Amino acid sequence: MRDSCLQDWMDRETLAESMIPMIGSLYRKKSIISSIYGRPVINRSVIDLLKAHRFVRHMENTELSVQETFPILEALTKMEVAHARIDLGKLAVKFRESGSSDLNAFLQEELAEITGKEATQPLNSDVVLYGFGRIGRLLARILIEKEGGGNDLRLRAIVVRRGKGDDLVKRASLLRRDSVHGTFRGSISIDHENEALIANGTYIKIIYANDPAAIDYTQYGINNALVIDNTGVWRDEAGLSQHLQAKGVARVLLTAPGKGDLKNIVYGINNDQITADDKILTAASCTTNAITPVLKVMNDQYGIENGHVETVHSYTNDQNLIDNYHKGDRRGRSAPLNMVITETGAASAVAKALPELKGLLTGNAIRVPTPNVSMAILSLNLKKDVTVEEVNDFLRDQSLHSELQKQIEWVNSPEVVSTDFVGNSHAGIVDAKATIVNGNRVNLYVWYDNEYGYSRQVVRVAQQVCGVIYPTFPKRGN
Repeated sequence: MRDSCLQDWMDRETLAESMIPMIGSLYRKKSIISSIYGRPVINRSVIDLLKAHRFVRHMENTELSVQETFPILEALTKMEVAHARIDLGKLAVKFRESGSSDLNAFLQEELAEITGKEATQPLNSDVVLYGFGRIGRLLARILIEKEGGGNDLRLRAIVVRRGKGDDLVKRASLLRRDSVHGTFRGSISIDHENEALIANGTYIKIIYANDPAAIDYTQYGINNALVIDNTGVWRDEAGLSQHLQAKGVARVLLTAPGKGDLKNIVYGINNDQITADDKILTAASCTTNAITPVLKVMNDQYGIENGHVETVHSYTNDQNLIDNYHKGDRRGRSAPLNMVITETGAASAVAKALPELKGLLTGNAIRVPTPNVSMAILSLNLKKDVTVEEVNDFLRDQSLHSELQKQIEWVNSPEVVSTDFVGNSHAGIVDAKATIVNGNRVNLYVWYDNEYGYSRQVVRVAQQVCGVIYPTFPKRGN
């Protein structure tokens, strides 16, 4: 038995190794973004590939082997397909369930929308990060990683205030090493003469400025750029409009809730409201992004009478490391030592994306001594009685097969804790084991990486703003 298990593992490792160059070639030559049940497989290791296959058993109660996905991947390399997101795992399971023996015919039918097309040219949409804090650096990592396949956003510049000492070295070091998210996957070098960073071949100009309106981006070859303001200094139209006065800027995206009449976009929920005339948009907050998708599907399926949202949130840079003066109530007390009750506007902000829930939710927050990954507890009174099994099965299905599968993830383990969700790309993760139901009263526990998961939502908004749209296969219900 020991020899048999080891040989089986080695055979699967060998097959997974042969899949890696094919996945990379599809990405770089045909702009095909491959995944396995939503798990990214581009630039991943052999073990990552095998773990992604194993994940399917957890979600679908069925095994998925590399012997099933390999033929699909091999066939895709021989087909004229381009510019799409293709879930190899879901295609493999669908092919198995179809009972067909003709894989090529199956793929021709499933991918008819994109077959016979050559890879399109990169869109070359210029992006500027204004600010380089926690969210800014994660956005940089994501944009750099995505640029390898073309047809995506190009990070052209980062705008900061010049710091003391060797500023470029410090900026590079902060991008290279992260105490929460680990080391940068790749290489970073510094062009001291031209004040730039080169990360995995992406040339990023560092611009030192104090006035956003005074920058001339065109002198660096940057035109019609999307500026992603991650400083949080300006949150209204008047302040953010300063970016539009700079040469070379077309649009502005704020990584925080906007004030006034600015559109707060939660990708997957109300991104259909984005128009070509919008010059300033906001990506709302991390908590609003985490809870709104779950609230939407629950309201659509069962109806929400009212409810309360309690956020258990990791401390942020806004709090004090040790007790000191702070303009906000309680936030002056030491963040690593205390649980701190504070306010959150996430519950009311949900109504901007989901007007049907206006006035139905209250909310509050507790900041806790963890550096990352938060939880939202949704206490809902529904319009009908439900069971734990019914709610969990519904949310599991939404995480796998709905249009919100990139926003909602579902986990059913009694052992998971907050650090297990560091680096999770979903807006929120439903903890099925924690779900509580009593008649029409439901408590849902939703984890979220308030840094990385939110940053991925910001990038999704940025892609739509810049016209970077990838059709996804297999189609839902196809």
